[in-house]
Amino acid sequence: MDTVLWILGIVAGIAAGATAGAFIGADRMKKNIEQKIGNTEEAMKKLVDEAKEKAETAKKERILEAKEEILRQKTEMEREIRERRNETQRLERRLLQKEETLDKKQDNLENREESLSRQAKELKDKADAVEALGQKRQEELERVAQMTSDEARQMIVSAVQKDAYHDAAVMVREIEQKAKDEAEKKARNIISLAIQKCAADHVAETTVSVVPLPNDEMKGRIIGREGRNIRALEAATGIDSTIDDTPEAVILSGSDPLRREIARIALERLINDGRIHPTRIEEMVEKAKREVDNQIREAGEQAVFETGVHGLHNELVRLLGRMKYRTSYGQNVLKHSIEVSYLAGLMAAELGADVALAKRAGLLHDIGKSIDHEVEGTHIQIGADLAKKYREHELVVNAIAAHHGDCEPASVEAVLVAAADAISGARPGARRETLENYIKRLQRLEEIANSFEGVEKSFAIQAGREIRIMVKPEDVNDTGAVVMAKEIVKRIEKELEYPGQIKVNVIRELRATEYAK
Repeated sequence: MDTVLWILGIVAGIAAGATAGAFIGADRMKKNIEQKIGNTEEAMKKLVDEAKEKAETAKKERILEAKEEILRQKTEMEREIRERRNETQRLERRLLQKEETLDKKQDNLENREESLSRQAKELKDKADAVEALGQKRQEELERVAQMTSDEARQMIVSAVQKDAYHDAAVMVREIEQKAKDEAEKKARNIISLAIQKCAADHVAETTVSVVPLPNDEMKGRIIGREGRNIRALEAATGIDSTIDDTPEAVILSGSDPLRREIARIALERLINDGRIHPTRIEEMVEKAKREVDNQIREAGEQAVFETGVHGLHNELVRLLGRMKYRTSYGQNVLKHSIEVSYLAGLMAAELGADVALAKRAGLLHDIGKSIDHEVEGTHIQIGADLAKKYREHELVVNAIAAHHGDCEPASVEAVLVAAADAISGARPGARRETLENYIKRLQRLEEIANSFEGVEKSFAIQAGREIRIMVKPEDVNDTGAVVMAKEIVKRIEKELEYPGQIKVNVIRELRATEYAK
């Protein structure tokens, strides 16, 4: 019990001591807080003072900057006012000067007007005197010539009119000649440009086709027993066959290139197949005909595509393709038609004519040749009838009918088609000429040139389309060279036959040679 009391006493003492310590700590804390509050108030006061000082300083700086800006603007305004005042003064001086100048001009004009008035009066007096003098002279002339002034005037007018008519006739003749020369020059230029732009290929066609054989033993199989195979082939195609002349080859000859092509294709297939008998020959010929028909259609479509001619009837396209197997003097008619289409279109473009119409008429101009061996009439009439049948434009029909001069051309395009046809047929290399005749023509051309006195050398060039003649300058002068060219042209036209035209160039060259020693 005593122990418990002792413990309680101790606890009570501890609690009393703790309470006293707590009061002492609280007092100290209060003092510290008060001290900190005081320090904070001093710091805030100090910050406020500094802020006021900075604000005052910034205010003074802004006021100073505003004053400087006002001063600068004032200075600028004063300078601008001075400049405007100076400009105004300058303008005022110019106006004063102009006023003075105008016053002086007005004075001069008034003086000149007075002077002109005096001169006009003097001139009027002189004109009256001249008129009186002229009247007196006219009366004297009429008395001496015994002719009135109207009669004299009529005589003079008649004489002047007669001279004027003569001069006008001479001038008209000169103008017509000049226009003719210019037109010819321009036409040649247009045609030359068209020919230069057109580069169509031509292959010289022949009337025979050669089919190679793998060996000579194949000839017997082609002939067949008692010649039945070869007879069957000739009967089915209408083409003659020559087997014995050429080793390892069969020659097919005939004037119809279409049939010859069918025979060639059929024979090549028979050789590759190896089974050769009359029935098989007939089958192969039929297949070859179908293949050639396809080639004809493709050739026609290709021609239409190359020339850019659209909207042709399918039958006309097929007939165009048939011309692939037709030749004229060795010139392929389809290629010739394509070339004529190109040339006519190019010349139409140069002249400002209808290019599409010219190309269409050029492509169809020889369409009659595709069936002229089947229908009576010339290829011109057949072609015109075909164009009408398939509803081609009337100008296209006229161009086809007029391209050989059988009727009058109804349009510029028809004339261009005729010119293009002549150019395509006459240009070098277009149509076949035998080598022997070609060489003879060149030799004869040079012989004609060399027969003239003063000729040193002559050269036939451009496939015989041009000859250049070198003359001796000591024997032939410039005038003589011109005369010689004309005489050579006359001899050539009289003694030679040639396609197109031949250009004669007579060249006279004078050389002066000295040696420095």
